[in-house]
Amino acid sequence: PLRADIRRIAVIGGQAQVGVFSGGGSSQVTPSNGAIRVPIGGNGGMSHYRDALYFAPSPVIALRKALPVASVLYDSGAFPEDAAALAAKSDVALVFVTRHEMEGYDVPNLRLPQGQDVLVDAVAAANPHTIVVLETGNPIEMPWLPKIAGLLAAWYPGQEGAQAITDILTGKVNPSGRLPMSFPESESQLPRTKLPNFGIAEGVAVSVDYTEGADVGYRWYARRGIRPLFSFGFGLSYTTFAYEHFKIEGADTLKISFEVINTGTRAGADVPQVYLTATPMGSDLRLIGFSRVELQAGERRWIRLSVDRRLLARYDEVKHLWRLPAGT
Repeated sequence: PLRADIRRIAVIGGQAQVGVFSGGGSSQVTPSNGAIRVPIGGNGGMSHYRDALYFAPSPVIALRKALPVASVLYDSGAFPEDAAALAAKSDVALVFVTRHEMEGYDVPNLRLPQGQDVLVDAVAAANPHTIVVLETGNPIEMPWLPKIAGLLAAWYPGQEGAQAITDILTGKVNPSGRLPMSFPESESQLPRTKLPNFGIAEGVAVSVDYTEGADVGYRWYARRGIRPLFSFGFGLSYTTFAYEHFKIEGADTLKISFEVINTGTRAGADVPQVYLTATPMGSDLRLIGFSRVELQAGERRWIRLSVDRRLLARYDEVKHLWRLPAGT
């Protein structure tokens, strides 16, 4: 986390002097502390609802309150050269990148819009202590990842987002989130490298053949031996954890137990995950259990999981029931 005695912080891009970003669509709300609305527009029946909302307070204000001895300076990122110049004179650079997403508008690729990749590249070249904060609704490509020191996926964090981001960056809160989806390295790793309806007029029927069957998400990558950029369930912490004494008991279902130990120097939360790797019918990666546990430094605790039998089975589409194959 950022040190309490840090002196100069550059905050760049993402309208971080205004607030945190919101995705659009039917889930979008205006919070009690208000929002700044920026019309995006476009064509089609959903264009009327296509607005970018920024929820106050801003990350800049939250950082200034949390680090009162630091000088927190903001640059819009409109010109990468200006942003790089500020970053070069700062102890750390925080680059906020955004991508507006909503129902009714598909993004055509996995890249950041409006030249933000160029911005991150320029800042990272100017300051090796560059941290990128993602405010997106889905995975993005990260060609600049090897050049930065830290990455925080904030998603669309809501009206307390600025405080939450600041608490994590300063170490007041130990991060413990885990990815609910895989982040591919590039579009070439996806089942479809191009949207089937891309460039087709609204309302025109499009046929899509789901040849991947049940192998969606992390199972798509596993079945084909593809290593994504960040896997489903991935997440880092300011502390470390270890697992011991793994046990499996089989009866009507699997009962799994193991001990989790916080081996680091900070309190934190872990999310151990148990995966099935094969059945009597062959390899088949599936998440069959997980649990979130908060531990003080040096603390250990037993986790006990009972597996839903359907996660060990295959669905019979003819007889409309789950079949659990015999085997060890």
